[in-house]
Amino acid sequence: MTNITTDNINQVSDQDWQIRPIETRDNPAVAEVIRSVSGEYGLTADKGYGVADPNLDDMEATYAADGWQYWVIEYQGKVLGGAGIAPLSSSLTQTQCQTSTTGIAELQKMYFSKAIRGKKLALPMFEICQQFAIAEGYSQLYLETTALLPEALNFYNQLGFKRCRHLGDTGHDACEIAMILQLTADK
Repeated sequence: MTNITTDNINQVSDQDWQIRPIETRDNPAVAEVIRSVSGEYGLTADKGYGVADPNLDDMEATYAADGWQYWVIEYQGKVLGGAGIAPLSSSLTQTQCQTSTTGIAELQKMYFSKAIRGKKLALPMFEICQQFAIAEGYSQLYLETTALLPEALNFYNQLGFKRCRHLGDTGHDACEIAMILQLTADK
């Protein structure tokens, strides 16, 4: 597996696959992966999952802001997964949660199609996201998930994420599990 450093954060490759920043041409493929995986696990739009997000068909534009980035996994020339980092949107006051949302990035829309699951691409994708968050000055990484995604939940636990209260205003009220990870520059 490729060693990921801040020097190669924008592109990781290994013969048949690469991780790179999203481009406009990737929008349909990314939306299809998210819709397909969501459907596979019963995460339907009517239940409040990320598949219902209005920006799903224009992810490149959504992640074009400062402090935001979305990467895709391209396998044998086809986009088959992705993940993004964005500042945690805050609508909660300091008294409503045990931590301020300042300095917290959110790991968003980390989905992989069946074709690349089990190929050990989740870790390098996560490492790129984590390194970006650190480089942007975030001190914590937050995510919301569901028990309906046991593989993802197991992966986040292995990475050291800890369950926490729901923070911010993600709009994903169906994701019953909130998790947070303290970021350090030496990881």
